[in-house]
Order: sequence, then C-alpha cells, then structure tokens
Amino acid sequence: MKNTFLLLAALGMSSLSFAQKDEIKAANKAMKSGDAAAVLEALAPAAASIDSAEDKYIAQFYFLQGEAYALQAAAGDFAAYDQAVAAYKKALASEEATGKSKYTASINQKFASMTSEIVNAAVQDNNDQKYKDAAEKLFLSYSLSPKDTIYLYYAASSAVNGSEYEISLKYYNMLKDLGYDGSEQKFSAVNTETGEREEMPKQQRDLMVKSGSYTDPKDERTESKINEIIKNIALIYTQLGQDDKAMEAYVEARKKNPQDVGLILNQANLYFKQGDKETFKALMNEATEVDPTNPDLFYNIGVINMEQKNMEEARAAYNKAIELSPSYINAYLNLSTSFVNEGNALIDEMNGLGSSRKDIARYDELKAQKQDFFKKAAEALEAGLIANDGNTDLLGQLKNIYGALGDNENYMRIKKLLEE
Repeated sequence: MKNTFLLLAALGMSSLSFAQKDEIKAANKAMKSGDAAAVLEALAPAAASIDSAEDKYIAQFYFLQGEAYALQAAAGDFAAYDQAVAAYKKALASEEATGKSKYTASINQKFASMTSEIVNAAVQDNNDQKYKDAAEKLFLSYSLSPKDTIYLYYAASSAVNGSEYEISLKYYNMLKDLGYDGSEQKFSAVNTETGEREEMPKQQRDLMVKSGSYTDPKDERTESKINEIIKNIALIYTQLGQDDKAMEAYVEARKKNPQDVGLILNQANLYFKQGDKETFKALMNEATEVDPTNPDLFYNIGVINMEQKNMEEARAAYNKAIELSPSYINAYLNLSTSFVNEGNALIDEMNGLGSSRKDIARYDELKAQKQDFFKKAAEALEAGLIANDGNTDLLGQLKNIYGALGDNENYMRIKKLLEE
C-alpha cells in the first residue's frame, strides 16, 4: 500500500511538471512575438505551484515573468518595473541555489538597461516637479543597483523637494547606516586655448596634459555629504515635531564636524525653538568664532540680546554686522529700535512723577535722556540711508522719530523724500 501511495505521488509530481512545462513552453512562444499579456496569461496557471516544480522550470518561469513585466514597463506601465524586478530576483535566487547561470547574465544586463530607463524617467519627473514619483523611481534604481548609492541619495533629495518628509527620512537614515560618503575624485586641467578649467576622466586628462593642449592638472576630492545627510535628518525630525531625535542627530553630526557653521546654527535654532535662549546665544557666539566675517550671525546675536534687554550687547552686535555689511538694512533698523525702546522705557517713570520741585527736575532729566536716545536712533537711520539711499523702511522709521522729537525741519525733509 505504501509503495502504491509513493507511485501515485510520483505520478502526481510528474503530471504537475508536465503541466508547468507546457505552460512555460506556451509562454516562451508568446514572448517571441513580444506579447507580454499572453506570456503572463500562459504562466498564470503554474504560478501557485511553480516553487515546488523542478529546479530547471523555476528559473525559466520567473525569467519569462520578469521579461513580460519588463515589456509592460517599457511600454509605459511604471508599476510593472517593481513586478519585473521581483520576478528577475527570484530567477537569480533559483539559479544561485542550484549553481546554474543560464539566465543570470541576461538578467544583469536587463537590470542595467532598466536602471538607465528609470533614472531618465526620474529626471523628467523632477523637471516636471513630480518629486514623489521621481523619488520612487530613484529608489527602485538603487534597488536594481545597490552599489550605486548615489541613486538613494537623489531619491532622498527628491522626496524632500516634494515635502515627503517621512520617505526622505527613511532614505537618509539608510544612507547614514550604509556609511555613505558621497565624495568624488575629480580630475581637471586648464585648456590652453580657452583658459578654462575642465573636468574629464583621469586618463584623458593626463593625455591632454602630455600633448600640451592642457596645463595645470589637479586631482581634487569633493566634500563628503555625510554632514549634509545628518543635518537633513535633524531638520526633518524638527519638521515632524520630533525635537529630541533632531537634537540627537545634531549632537552626532557636530561630533563629526564641530566647525560646521550650518550645524551650529541649526542646533542653535532648535534650542531657541525649545525656549533655551541662553544656549542659543552661546552657540551663536561660537558660530561667530568659526565664521567671524558673517554679518548674519552678529545680526541674530543682536536680535536675541535685544529681546533679553541686553541693549549694549545688542548694539555691539548690530554695529559689527554693519561693519561687515555696510548696507545691512535690518541691522540699521534694529540698532535704531534699540535706542527707541530704551527711550520709551523711561515714559512710565515720567508719567508717575508728581509736581514737586524734585519731581519736575527728575522729569526734565528723564525727558533729556529720552530725547538723547531718540537722537541716537535717528543717527543710526541717517547712517543707514547713506548706504541705502531712498530706502522706504529707513525713511518711514526716521520720519516717526523726528516727529516724536518735535524736529519739524527734519520731519518735513524726510516726508518729502518719502513722497518722491
């Protein structure tokens, strides 16, 4: 009885293999005519049982399936690329398991051509501002050619451009975990005819220099992208409201590059968002030590000091910003405002004084101080106008100050300039 059962089982497997053989034969015939739908239709009955078929049929089945989906993809059905890749990978796995390689070379060639097609489509999607579609295509290109991590990097960038932050975060974290560097070796030389420096492959560059048509060869490595990646991870966490993870990313990034001003500023802004203005100010000061010629850094230090009513520190920072950038309109406006605010702060005390001789004397003293602050505010704006002739923001604030001072002559002068 046992032998009968085994015989029946063997006959069952044999008939199964014959059926799969016939279906694969029909699919192969349809493939020769380029009919992708007919190929898939022919393979469909064998799909449920193919993984238990003879090894020689498994690889052929998945190869034909991949070919059919690849045809559909090339005809414009982008979703078919995923199906083609999945089928091809099963064919490769089958051949690897059996030690055979009938289809391996052909599949690898297919992966290369499909990668090129998908990347070109992604470039067009980016040009059309279809950033999510571009990101998906570039990620598929990376999955086809994992050694080309640049596709994963571009996929993350496209996702950011499309505000697909969770997708981009996934890709950036993958890059970080892979240890992606992104730096490249560039070879260049100066064209003796045009005087322009040109990049080219090293062998070509060396030949051109040897021929005398190019001079001054240079070998340069581009900057690593790892800091940019970690910075973007932190920014995305901030965008998603995950400030703790963002701070962890900044701490990690700054360990790798403590002198990166961009990282310092982003970390400072996160502290500012969390209400820690003292740490924000400390980091801004640190940034100015790294980049002492950046006027925006000093301007921001001025803003936070003015908010904390540290007026002298604020003015020193605004003046430094103006020294570095003499046409810095906002620095002039805020410098002026610092004097106006300090003058206005005296008004409450002035209004609270009585009519005694002592109070009148104190009132006159405070009024003189207030007027002095307003004059300094006007001087700051007049200096700004020298570098920014006719700027309406400066003129508008200056007109108000002269009005508050009761300086009718200058008030009318500025009013006339505003009306021109």
